Amino acid sequence: MATDLKGLKAACGQSIWVDNLSRTLIRDGILRRYIEEDGVSGVTSNPSIFQKAIHGSPYYQEDLRRPAASAERLYESLVVEDLRQACDLLHPTFLASDGDDGLVSWEESPRLGDDAEASIAEAERLRSLVQRENLLIKVPATPAGVRAFEALIARGISINVTLMFSLGHVRAVFAAYQRGLRQYIASGGDPRRVKAVASLFLSRVDTLVDQRLTAMGSEEALALRGKAAVAMAKSAYAIYQETFHGQGFAGLREAGGRPQYLLWASTSTKNPAYDDQLYVQPLIGPETINTLPEATLRLFREHGRLQPTLEDGLAEARATMARLQALGIDMDGGIAATLQREGLQLFSDSFEEMLAEVRRASA
Repeated sequence: MATDLKGLKAACGQSIWVDNLSRTLIRDGILRRYIEEDGVSGVTSNPSIFQKAIHGSPYYQEDLRRPAASAERLYESLVVEDLRQACDLLHPTFLASDGDDGLVSWEESPRLGDDAEASIAEAERLRSLVQRENLLIKVPATPAGVRAFEALIARGISINVTLMFSLGHVRAVFAAYQRGLRQYIASGGDPRRVKAVASLFLSRVDTLVDQRLTAMGSEEALALRGKAAVAMAKSAYAIYQETFHGQGFAGLREAGGRPQYLLWASTSTKNPAYDDQLYVQPLIGPETINTLPEATLRLFREHGRLQPTLEDGLAEARATMARLQALGIDMDGGIAATLQREGLQLFSDSFEEMLAEVRRASA
């Protein structure tokens, strides 16, 4: 019997977003069905997703021949239409949740990951292009990206911080959010207008950590394979609870500030030996978001269970993190730095491939 995913938010407090956006998804009514039948309440996108969409969907071909100043501006004109339509489909959810859900994310150019000032200007420009209140601009959790994030929150711009791979990233982003929110309130802004989420990537963590553990080859190392990402996510949620439900955030909450929800990203299982719900079933809890690729969403619908699990096994998760550290797996250092660098490069490669495709199609 299929799982009624529409009950997840009411039963467990978690939102399901779909990690895909294309004209096929919109024009063929697929996104509308996800919203109506599965309770999907948000959309995430990135350069890789748009590259695949423009390459694989027939709905872009005519518009690819429109005149434009550059391939990048033509790409923007294509995806702005998609983003507006997705925002419009989710706007009733946005209103019903008082701005807490029903959101659509658009990623900045990965070329800007190390340039805070350019990231700030670009986020403002992209938001002005879409002109929808339920749009989130995605900026990476690089050092420059975190500075840009703080400045953008201080200007009242809603943000999805992406490419987070460690507890260190979580702490830095949460701290930047609170600093930005204080500045926004001090300038007379209404914090209820600001929404931020923090996207913690999971499967990529296990892929790299598993490689290191396999290379070690010891019984203790091999026993930890496939456990790092979930342990990190559970530990991150404990940090979330301490940060946003503790005294440190009480003043901002009283002023109307929203907690910065954790979003589980990269949730398709890369290792076929692992459970296809490895990054879904153990991580169900209130005030969180899981953004699922369509295949993972279908699998969750087929055999998922709607039960809160996120706070289970926290002591074990912390012990796993400590065991990894004892083996020399530096989750906050080398692992996070490598994955963030590779993630930014992957998005950059996809972005350049997409622009090359746009040039070819529009020639």
